[in-house]
Amino acid sequence: MKLIDLTIPLGIATPPWPTYEPLQVKYFKRLAPHGANGQLVTHSNHVGTHLDGEIHFYTPGKDIASLDFDFLAHEGVVVDLSDVCGDYDIYTSQMIEERVEVKEGDILIIHTGYHHYGWDQPTADEIRYMVKHPGPDREFAQWCIKKKIRWIGVDCGSADHPMNTIIRDWMPRQAREAEAHFQKKYGKSLAEIYDDSKYQLMHIELFSHGIIHAECLGGDIDLLLNQRATIGCFPWRFVDGESSIARIVAMVDDDRYDELMEVKKECVLTKFGDVAGAKNSHLHAIGRT
Repeated sequence: MKLIDLTIPLGIATPPWPTYEPLQVKYFKRLAPHGANGQLVTHSNHVGTHLDGEIHFYTPGKDIASLDFDFLAHEGVVVDLSDVCGDYDIYTSQMIEERVEVKEGDILIIHTGYHHYGWDQPTADEIRYMVKHPGPDREFAQWCIKKKIRWIGVDCGSADHPMNTIIRDWMPRQAREAEAHFQKKYGKSLAEIYDDSKYQLMHIELFSHGIIHAECLGGDIDLLLNQRATIGCFPWRFVDGESSIARIVAMVDDDRYDELMEVKKECVLTKFGDVAGAKNSHLHAIGRT
């Protein structure tokens, strides 16, 4: 069994969820004169690849330490929606089921393609990554409950549509862009599609059902488009943690790993050694065959 990393690199340049504390690192001791290097680290829980826990939005929910490994690691599927979702678009359960088989109890990883705009990528664009990525409506959340999805992972800033979060108020110029897009594509306004009853529905309506999500996935996710794998999320054993920075991996057998590494050899890579998704469009064609 070998591991494929689905985690973005974490450094001081990694953008947190807007307005949250970024990662801050300073040395409090050095080899000279202390004989060892030591660092003090400050950050919020919502920076880099991280798992949102139930108590992030649901007061009587579980903390991160209460999540067991049978929940965190399980069979799952990576679905590629990058061919049908662009800026501000809404994705649906039908789009997912047209591309992959989702089994009851699966872990579901959604590749929107917006990790291509992450800070670690050669095509980085922080506003597009955080503010313009696609997201779901209530139909999708209800489908997740029906399917008894274990947890969801997304390769962008939020599992909710950004215009169904406070970002809609914080970024008025982009909200006007989204409004025009919604009117043209869906024939309805932002306020009609995402009214107050739906506010952050992926957080508020699913966490009480035990369906949580991880955000800001990436790494070598492009190698696994529309494929099944055992997927594991490994946050801290964080007592009272509402969320946690995490390492997320796909587990594949040795032969399949070797095949995937042969594919990776032909790919353009980021400076961190991950597949540079936007520079390797052939991977998306392979995933859809």
